[in-house]
Amino acid sequence: MSQAVRVVWDDALVSYDFGPGHPLAPVRVELTMALARDLGVLDAAATIGCLSATEDEIALVHDRDYIEAVKTVSKDGRPDLRYGLGTEDNPAFVGVHEASALVTGATLAAARAVWSGGAEHAVNVAGGLHHAMPGAASGFCVYNDPAVAIAWLLSQGATRIAYVDVDVHHGDGVQAAFYNDPRVLTISLHESPRTLFPGTGFPEETGAEGTAVNVALPAGCGDTGWLRAFHAVVPPLLRAFAPQILVTQQGCDSHALDPLAHLMLSVDGQRTAYAALHRLAHETAGGRWIAVGGGGYELVQVVPRAWTHLIAEALGRPVEPSTATPATWRTYVRERTGEIPPLTMTDGRHPQWRDISGGYDPADAVDRAVIATRKAVFPFHGLDPMP
Repeated sequence: MSQAVRVVWDDALVSYDFGPGHPLAPVRVELTMALARDLGVLDAAATIGCLSATEDEIALVHDRDYIEAVKTVSKDGRPDLRYGLGTEDNPAFVGVHEASALVTGATLAAARAVWSGGAEHAVNVAGGLHHAMPGAASGFCVYNDPAVAIAWLLSQGATRIAYVDVDVHHGDGVQAAFYNDPRVLTISLHESPRTLFPGTGFPEETGAEGTAVNVALPAGCGDTGWLRAFHAVVPPLLRAFAPQILVTQQGCDSHALDPLAHLMLSVDGQRTAYAALHRLAHETAGGRWIAVGGGGYELVQVVPRAWTHLIAEALGRPVEPSTATPATWRTYVRERTGEIPPLTMTDGRHPQWRDISGGYDPADAVDRAVIATRKAVFPFHGLDPMP
């Protein structure tokens, strides 16, 4: 068992449930944890529980009147559209405050484990609700657990925190929480806001001293383009910023099978990104790494495999891509969902990319996105925007 890594889990985390037919179905995290267990990944982890975040902790990011509104909705399930509660994206339900506070508490448990030195890495796959705003629910998110965890770390004395968001959607809520705070570097790689919710995340959104970074990628960029963009932007900025701690949001809705977006990555490309972030945590943040889940709406084929790879990577025991999914897990998937489960931990891809240091192509949409971002923020960090 690795004492250096904590995986946060409580079966009650599946109570964050917007009801039948909603894309953010909690079965995705249930199947993830089942796959990680059946593969033996969790045998090497110290799995810890969590307590609900307190109102004072939630209020590190969220307005008090909003918290009160969530609590009121939580009692009877009646919508309050003034606060985005009861929309198609964020249906009202009885217990919404308690469910949301527990997700936030799980990410806070991960943050405490790493900040205290009790763990080097910590993972909460149920977290990553990055769209929630200080005074409103948005994009399936009620309380913004990564933002609350970052605010808590700042309250404990942290002065340089980097947040990297690889969800297909812009990490708008986290960016908004720290837009004018130069202690927090937020980097979001996402599908262009011209083609996807929430319609923000342009390179020109640079925040205080260039600490808001947005890479707006063209639909269909795939593993090759995405990884080229990642390596052209994220490592240089993390090296320049030198954070005390790295927080990452690992939404896997960038996958080709995801029904809500169009970036067209594979599980293999996503796994490659996890490994790169792990290396960067050690290189730039002294190994202190907090990873949370996020989006991901292909509930059987993608999310469980992607986040099992994430947990295994954090443990330093990556799963060989050709590994077969366990028969016990396949049976559970069929019984739980009626769907045919994936047979292996790979999509059969072998991601390769060209580093932008070899030059860029102004006719290529990915390269144009990369250069736009680098021109917008690299000079703030003493970096040359041109390859």
